[in-house]
Amino acid sequence: MKSDRLLSILLLLQTRGRVPAAELATRLEVSVRTIYRDVESLSAAGVPVYAERGRHGGIALLPGFRTDVTGLTGDEARALFVLAAEGAHHALGLDGALGSALRKVMAALPAPHRPAAELTSRRILVDPGRWLSGPRPAVDLDTLHTAVFADRRLRLRYRHSGETDPRTYTVDPYGLVCKAGTWYLVADRRRRGQLFRADRVVAATVLDTPVRRRDGVELTDAWEALRQQVETRPAGLRVTARVLRSRLDLFVRIIGTALVEPPEDTGGTWVTVELALQELRAVRQLLQFSTSLEVLEPPEARAELARAAASVTALYADVRQPDTGRTAAPVPSHPVDPGPEQAP
Repeated sequence: MKSDRLLSILLLLQTRGRVPAAELATRLEVSVRTIYRDVESLSAAGVPVYAERGRHGGIALLPGFRTDVTGLTGDEARALFVLAAEGAHHALGLDGALGSALRKVMAALPAPHRPAAELTSRRILVDPGRWLSGPRPAVDLDTLHTAVFADRRLRLRYRHSGETDPRTYTVDPYGLVCKAGTWYLVADRRRRGQLFRADRVVAATVLDTPVRRRDGVELTDAWEALRQQVETRPAGLRVTARVLRSRLDLFVRIIGTALVEPPEDTGGTWVTVELALQELRAVRQLLQFSTSLEVLEPPEARAELARAAASVTALYADVRQPDTGRTAAPVPSHPVDPGPEQAP
């Protein structure tokens, strides 16, 4: 454990330059006294490391000192080769750079670790896209990427969900986040955190004004706060429904985020589920399960589904068979088992 910690200190100093002892202690989860003992050990091993006290002090290496030691363990090497396909690197235009970096890492690995790392890259694949999500619009991240790394403000023309006309915002970006295959810009607008889906950005302009972030707030902090807001948003409607057991797995995959708790499959024909929806009209999404699902409560949810079903029935009331002119066969009014589930 100590050798790993010494190597971590060495690599952090190479990357960051002068680092306060308290910060090293926090990152490595040890005491400051332990950090100073580790510095003495590195110095005794011939590493030109020194400590400066005072307000702007810290621990640093002598200028020009570098080491090519990677210090990677077998598991660490394998972890580097478990990478997303057609994901974040492709969207950022870094596919070529990623391949080049992995080749360099492979060359630097100790010989015993190379076969396991290469085999991992051929046997493990991470695909960030979700099933049944449909085609995603092309996303141009170049301008957002430029603003994030140049620490400049952004002027956005942004189209919100359900709106046709974009709005104009001036924001202070923290960074970009790829969540389940969807890119988001995390930024402050009027000193408050806000998420912007990259595929809804109609136009973006990098301003000359330096970014104005909140003191002490990093991308991880801003993202965590916004993520919790989305995931803990209070539901406006609780719905009780029953789902055919043969369709339960498909139902959970599509509507799983709305479930109050995982459904308990007792082995009967029907399984009762509890859903938390944002608004009454959201219950209409349950019509996609046809007679495989029945809403039991509340009455207003059943009434909303009845209105939606009536409007669809009226729309297709006069549809006839194209060849015979005969009207289509009526749909059974009682629930039926639609048969074996099809894989997405």
